[in-house]
Formats: sequence, C-alpha cells, structure tokens
Amino acid sequence: MNRDPNETDQPEAEPAPESVYPELRDEETGAVRAEDEDGRGGGERENVDADNVDEWEDEEDEAASDIAPGERPMGFFDHLEELRWMIVKCVVAFGVFAAGIGVFLRQANQVLLWPLHRVQAENAAVELDLGTRSVMESFTIVIQMCGLGGLVMALPFMFFFVGQFIRPALNDREVRLVLPVCLSALGLFVVGAGFSFFFLVPSTIRVSVELNELFGFVMRWTPEAYYSLLLWLVLGVGAAFEFPLLIVVLVWMGVLSTRKLIGWWRHSLLVIFIISAIVTPTPDPVTQTALAVPLYGLYWLAVLVASRVEKRRAAKVAAEEAGESLE
Repeated sequence: MNRDPNETDQPEAEPAPESVYPELRDEETGAVRAEDEDGRGGGERENVDADNVDEWEDEEDEAASDIAPGERPMGFFDHLEELRWMIVKCVVAFGVFAAGIGVFLRQANQVLLWPLHRVQAENAAVELDLGTRSVMESFTIVIQMCGLGGLVMALPFMFFFVGQFIRPALNDREVRLVLPVCLSALGLFVVGAGFSFFFLVPSTIRVSVELNELFGFVMRWTPEAYYSLLLWLVLGVGAAFEFPLLIVVLVWMGVLSTRKLIGWWRHSLLVIFIISAIVTPTPDPVTQTALAVPLYGLYWLAVLVASRVEKRRAAKVAAEEAGESLE
C-alpha cells in the first residue's frame, strides 16, 4: 500500500475515558460534564463548598456575637491582667470587711455571744462567763474573728468578681443556668447558717448546761472552745443545707432520677441522720433530730424541684423530635 510522503506518523487518539461518576454524563447528549481535579462534578463540588462556607459563616457569626461592637478578642496576657485585677478586688473586699470587724470588734463580739446570753437569760443561776487560760488566747480570738468574719462577709462579693471574670466565656444560655444555681447556693447557705445560729447553737448550749447540772459540774468555757463550737455549727449546717441543690444538679445532668430518689427515701433518712450526727457536736438525739428534720424536708423539696426539671427536659426533647420529624 502506497503512503503519501507528506503524511506524518501521528498516534491514534484514545477514546475519552468513562467517568467514574456515571451521574456526570449527560443523559441526552452523552457528553461528560466538566470535572474538577478530584474527579467530582463541578456542580456537586460547588454545592459541597457552599455548605461548608455556610457552616463557617454561622460559626464566625456565633463567635462574633459574643464580642461587643468595637471590642477585640482578648489575648493570653489580657486574660492574665483580668485575673490579676479579679484577685486584687477579692483581696480588697476581704481587707475592708476584716478591718471593719476590727474597728467594731466589741459590737461583733456581742453579736457572736448572743446564743450564750440567750441561754443565760433563761437560767440566771447558771454562770456562762468565758475565761481565757493563756496569754495569747485573746489575740488568737481577735485574728480568727477578723479573718473568718471578713472572709464570710466578703464571699458574696468574691463570687460576683469571679462571675465578672468568667462571664465573657459563657453564652447567654449558660449564664441563665449558672446564675440561679449560684443564687440558690448562697440563699441555702444563709438559711442554714441562720437556722444554726438562732436555733441550733442555743439548743446545743442548753443541752450542755443541763448535762453539767445533772452531774454537778461547773461550766468553765474558754473563748476558744465557744467560738470553735459556733464556727463548726454555723459553717457546717450552712454547708449541709447545700445538698438539695446538689440533688437537683445531678438530676439535671441525668445521673439521678426522681423515681430513684422517691424509692430511696429510707436510705436518705439514714444518711441525713448520719450527717446530723457528724455536724452536731453533742451526741444527744434532740440536737441531731432538730437538724435532721429540716434536712429531710429539704430533701423532698429537692425531689419536687427535680421532677419539674425532668418534665421541662422531656418537653424540650419531645419538641426537638417533633421538629425533626417535620423536616
């Protein structure tokens, strides 16, 4: 067969490969649509990229919403500076209240001696005057009164300063959750401390006086012994009154349920009496029962609040499931 000398050897064109994505071939013309470097169709890639961009924009908008207009995000050293000022404000609050107690030390001492004076007024024949046994005991009492009293009175302000420090890291939903918890904790502690100071401490002193009269002993209390008793009862009962809040939080987290709490009422009664025996310094059943009764009432109050929390959570889950089914 004769070949034209002007013709050159050219490789035969290979047929276009079939796309690994059949959906990229046009059904009418059979032509393959343009593919990107990943082998995907341009339209599909554009849809995926558009979805990613929308998600990124939503995340950026959510992050930017936490920053007030005109403010810039805080860096590491900015946070350290805020932490330093928070600590300074807490120390200043403690110093102000401690100094205030030092200035009005006599009046503060009379307030703390009120339970003792109340029992003495009921039984004038009993001598309940306090007496020191060492040279430095009075100085120790002054330091304890100023230090512990200043700390207790400054605690609400310290919590407020700490809340100001962590507020930028919380969203509105978390703030609405944390704020009621903190206020409830403060309220329960104040109620427990007040119950102990006005009722439980005089009851404990009264039982001690009756026991001393029974055995013919002479009451010779020292200021250190009295203030230690007062401190232990007031702070201990105030802390014990926090347990209903712990129950509600555990139910909200899903660790406990109201069904279990109702079924454990006998066990809870035993635990409450054990707590009362630990907190109260006297082994008499009167003082222990006086503390156990309100604690048991708070237990059932916590069960009631926890049941409402469960109902709200169940309603929220049902609403979310209904919304998903509609979509």
